[in-house]
Amino acid sequence: MPSVVLLNQLGQKVSDLTLSENVFNVKDHQQAIFDTVVAELAAMRQGTQKAKTRSEVRGGGRKPWRQKGTGRARQGSIRAAQWRGGGIVFAPTPRTYDLKVNKKVVRLAMRCALSSKVREESFIALNELVLENYKTKGLVEVLANVKANGKVLLVTKEPNDLAAIAGRNVANLLVETASHVSVYQMMSVNCVVMTQDAIAYYEEVLK
Repeated sequence: MPSVVLLNQLGQKVSDLTLSENVFNVKDHQQAIFDTVVAELAAMRQGTQKAKTRSEVRGGGRKPWRQKGTGRARQGSIRAAQWRGGGIVFAPTPRTYDLKVNKKVVRLAMRCALSSKVREESFIALNELVLENYKTKGLVEVLANVKANGKVLLVTKEPNDLAAIAGRNVANLLVETASHVSVYQMMSVNCVVMTQDAIAYYEEVLK
């Protein structure tokens, strides 16, 4: 079974933590990860873009001039697409970009993402995260003590307001709760720092 070193906020070893075989030691399934990440990125799109077609633009109900005899090209409405102020051909309309992905596939993708971080030795287990205040300096010291480098994802089980506020000014740091972490976030970071209770949460939910 996979295991990691459980550290405290000072970067000192507390114990060896054995991880669940079914959650943190799963063989990579690239298709599940790909489908889930594409769906998550699509869900982030607002889909509120809107432009008016010729039927929605105001005015232009009368034919601008007669069909023949003027020497000019025939026109049916001043709100046709070739006119200034006219409608847009194939105008974008509000839509949803949501893609359907089965829950089993999403859970498999999350297990694969967690397992890959453990195999790459970019997974850091923290026994607890207790900050005295919301100052950024305290959180930066904790990350430096546990040697979390690069783009870091900090995961706690319950919302930690002090960590969330302190982490807003830290470049390349994401502070999330375990229930809100996406597969895209997990795969886009260099290092995952997770508290012990968050690890237990994933072992319970994804087993």
